[in-house]
Parts: sequence; structure tokens; C-alpha cells
Amino acid sequence: SLKQLKYLINDKKVYRLMDENNLLLGKVIRTTGKRQFVKHRKITATCPMDYLCLDIKYLWVHGEQRWYYLLSVIDVFSRKIIAWILQRSIKQIDVINIFRRINQQHPIKGVNIRNDNGSQFLANSVKRYLSSEKAKQEFTHIATPQENSYIEAYHSILQSEVVERFELSSYYEAKLIITNYVEFYNTKRIHGSLNMKTPQSVWDTWHSQNNTSTKGERMSLQTALSPLLENTIKNLIINQKCQTFNII
Repeated sequence: SLKQLKYLINDKKVYRLMDENNLLLGKVIRTTGKRQFVKHRKITATCPMDYLCLDIKYLWVHGEQRWYYLLSVIDVFSRKIIAWILQRSIKQIDVINIFRRINQQHPIKGVNIRNDNGSQFLANSVKRYLSSEKAKQEFTHIATPQENSYIEAYHSILQSEVVERFELSSYYEAKLIITNYVEFYNTKRIHGSLNMKTPQSVWDTWHSQNNTSTKGERMSLQTALSPLLENTIKNLIINQKCQTFNII
């Protein structure tokens, strides 16, 4: 009804207004279990896929006169955007699916994941999935966006360099522009905080210098190699015993 009256408003603002006026009729979002809040405001990442931050940004599409939701995931070490989705709504299953996609390329086992207290991130299903993959989810304190500064900074850059420069005519145009911009941001846009390098170059340089995989990939590789190594040792012992027997 408010949108029909030409108000620029979204579901979250409606929820807050109804909550302030006691109109929710008991329909309050509830979750079980304790949240692990951040212990340090500043993040110190030592390698790619050590720390990931994510958040949701609202994008107004002028041609459709409606909001879309952009969920972005950034790697803190390199500042690389490793995944994003743009949809009419972002639900808990969308958060799970984006991490499933990430997990296929870069295992999230042992990875620290920081997000705010949005209902999509608080959902029990999301917490269970991340826990099952041995990822460490942590929540910023209420009304402290500075604790999630890396993804907030990216969305601020996106706002000034894209949203304020283009009048989006449709969802498809918005998705195309975001796709091109993420590619530009990762591979062309230099960062002062990265010693005037691009996120992709920092990511690639670390891998080439260390000649190894990411934190999660190393842990997965160790898990996969353990049975193989054990079998190899057993075979060596058996072969040695056979050679000894033949000599005797």
C-alpha cells in the first residue's frame, strides 16, 4: 500500500514500523542457539579465504519502480568479490546456496565468516550449514556497521561509482552492469590499501609465492591425503617384508 502511494520503502522498513507500533501480532523472527559476536573490530587476514565478509545492499531499479537486493561476499585479504547475487529478495536458502557455490571452488572449512544480524544470516538453517562445513560464523554487534567495514566499504564504492551514475531501466540491465563492474573491480581497479594493486593480482600473487592453496583447501587436501599416505606406508612395509622373506 505504501509503494502504491509512491513511498520508497522495503520489507525491512515496514517490519520496523510495524514493530514500533505493535502491529506484528506475534510474528517476530526468532532463532535458537547463541550467536558468536565478533571479538575484535579490526580483521587481520593472513591469506586468501582466511576471512570472508558479506552483506546485503538495496538497489533501486527506476524502470521497474522497485527495489532489488544485492548480496556480496568479499575476501578480506585480497578485497576480491568472490560471489554475489542480485534478486527480488534474499532468503536463507539463497545465503546457503551462495556458500555452496563458494565451497565448490574454495572450501570454506576453517574459514571465518563475518556478517550482521540480518534475518537471512541469523536463520538456523544457515548456521547449521556453515557449522556442518566447519566454517566459523560470527556476528557484528547491533548498529555497528564499522565491524563489517570491508564489505560496507565495497558497497559504498559501488554506490558512488555505479548506482549514482546509472539510472537502471530493468533487472537485466542492473545484473549486466553489476557483472561488468565486479569484473572491473576485481581485475582493473587498484586499491591504495593494497599498495596500488588490484584484488585479483593480490590473490594470484599470494598463491604463486606460496605455491599452495587456500586455508580451507589445505585442510581438505590434508584430509584427502591422510588415507592415501597411510596406504602407501602400509604397502612399503609389506613390500619390505616380502623382500626380506625372499632373501632369507
